[in-house]
Amino acid sequence: MESKIKGFMDLVKQRNQNEPEFLQAVQEVAETVIPYIASKEIYNGKNILLRMVEPERVLMFRVPWIDDTGEIVVNRGFRIEMNSAIGPYKGGLRFHPSVNLSILKFLAFEQVFKNALTTLPMGGGKGGADFDPKGKSDREIMRFCQSFMSELFRHIGPNTDIPAGDIGVGGREIGYLFGMYKKLRNEFTGVLTGKGMSWGGSLIRPEATGYGTVYFAQSMLETKGDTLKGKTVAVSGSGNVAQYACEKAFQMGAKVVTLSDSSGFIYDEDGIDAEKLAYVMELKNEKRARISEYLTKYPSAKFFKSQRPWSVKCDVAMPCATQNEVSTEEAKTLLKNGCIAISEGANMPSEPGAIEAFQEAKILYAPGKASNAGGVATSGLEMSQNSLRIVWTREEVDERLQRIMSKIHNSCIKYGKQDDGYIDYVRGANIAGFVKVADAMLAQGVV
Repeated sequence: MESKIKGFMDLVKQRNQNEPEFLQAVQEVAETVIPYIASKEIYNGKNILLRMVEPERVLMFRVPWIDDTGEIVVNRGFRIEMNSAIGPYKGGLRFHPSVNLSILKFLAFEQVFKNALTTLPMGGGKGGADFDPKGKSDREIMRFCQSFMSELFRHIGPNTDIPAGDIGVGGREIGYLFGMYKKLRNEFTGVLTGKGMSWGGSLIRPEATGYGTVYFAQSMLETKGDTLKGKTVAVSGSGNVAQYACEKAFQMGAKVVTLSDSSGFIYDEDGIDAEKLAYVMELKNEKRARISEYLTKYPSAKFFKSQRPWSVKCDVAMPCATQNEVSTEEAKTLLKNGCIAISEGANMPSEPGAIEAFQEAKILYAPGKASNAGGVATSGLEMSQNSLRIVWTREEVDERLQRIMSKIHNSCIKYGKQDDGYIDYVRGANIAGFVKVADAMLAQGVV
């Protein structure tokens, strides 16, 4: 079996050189899915995984725009349309200087499995640009978004490809993108998700990824007869996902003690409550300030410059910032300090060595493709509401979100429960996602 996995990966590496993030994502899936394929005659010999790792379409384009000084700036835009076997391409847009082909292919590949796990009819895709919204004026961001959409609009649509937000793409950017799409196509359709409530958005969509991460953590703890109540939680990041993971965690009786950004992390031993979180939201969403300014209002907290929060003693860790933010050494520190559960709010935030450490210790560990699927699940619910021209209540959407996260957890148990009772959530999520997509691909022929 090791030789089969190596042979597969050698071919993938040959075709995708200099794409470390993408190869990391494929390796993790291959290690669990290839043995499963070999045990099932229906999949064996059909090269389905090889077809899955090859995007159906890769779009790369120039994005010229004019900044406030009158200078012409050129960025690079992307859209990876990875797999449409179970529905139109669905996945976020990321605006960040680190964006490149490797990162977007890894995100698109993960998205295929994540979307399949939601049980909603959505394929997988991802896109973005190497544009940094930080420090830009609203006019600059509008001009960039309009230029970006002037090319992307040719390739997307409500039944073809439905982008959403991601890092650097929030409600403001979605608004500018949607406005340009509407102008160019002369139609009002649900082509983007994460829209404003007055023009087709869904309640709970901003909160969904963070809430879903917490709901998944609760489901994992329940398998041990435990709950989040009374647990100390370390959260990384301070953007949308981290903010709402923090909110739902303290609503469920946990104490969140950390938040972070690229400058470092804050540690508040007393816990971040509703009032403190409101201040964080003001700092990050309105003032675009650094997390260290939290100490100006709450001086009893501590700030650790250029560090990540994984040295802090906690019961549950929720990495909600970015990929590969938990190193092998940091994973060992978490374990040493008594961490019993990891629920990932970001995409692939744990390095391979960190995942190995969590699984060897047999703690509760949920990969992002399962635990952070609440965001895209609620995007799917927004699509449904747009198609039906209705708006569900906050309670209806939240109830559907909880139900979807419970189904994802059950799928992970179905394919990931070991003979000794340990639940391998990585194996469970990978195989459950693979089976749904693979069955659809087999039914549709070699296309």
